[in-house]
Amino acid sequence: MNESTRPLRLPLDPSTNLPSIQTFGELSNFLRSAVSDEDTRQITDSMALLANHIEAIVAALRLDRQRDRIAPQLVDLLTVLREHRNLIVGLGLPWRGLYEYAAYLQALNNFRVLIGQWLLDGAPHASELPATAEDFQLVAWRTLGEGMLLVDMYDQWLATEPADSTPAAEPKPTEPQVVRAIQWWKKLRL
Repeated sequence: MNESTRPLRLPLDPSTNLPSIQTFGELSNFLRSAVSDEDTRQITDSMALLANHIEAIVAALRLDRQRDRIAPQLVDLLTVLREHRNLIVGLGLPWRGLYEYAAYLQALNNFRVLIGQWLLDGAPHASELPATAEDFQLVAWRTLGEGMLLVDMYDQWLATEPADSTPAAEPKPTEPQVVRAIQWWKKLRL
């Protein structure tokens, strides 16, 4: 299927010609429909779970920023983020070869660190979290956007690969390369 006949995956806003996803719930629904293989299904299911947790936290932050009410939800989100990150780290070579893979891992790590800082900032004396709903939402959208980009780039990579292709195995070093590596190692140890 060529690019001009390929259906758009994201609905576009006609006035801006930009994707029209406005809530984490809409993102969750989109992610469930963006499945091209088992890895993608697992990632999008995990991202949908993240989106659901994020949506709940944003709604709670809009009502109240009290640490004792929001902190348990943030801790739960950290657990979901850790599981999601482990899923991403366990992906195979086709995923790891994409530039977006490292960018998404970095975004996940930054999000986890920021949540941890918000939880610890002023604790246990501060009664309110330092993050507003807008702060949290901004970082969450950025993080999930990186994940969506990774999935999209992987889908594009799949579309260009022949159906029977498998990732090339790592080439075995030749005899001169092994000899040079041993010489280098011996020099390093001196």
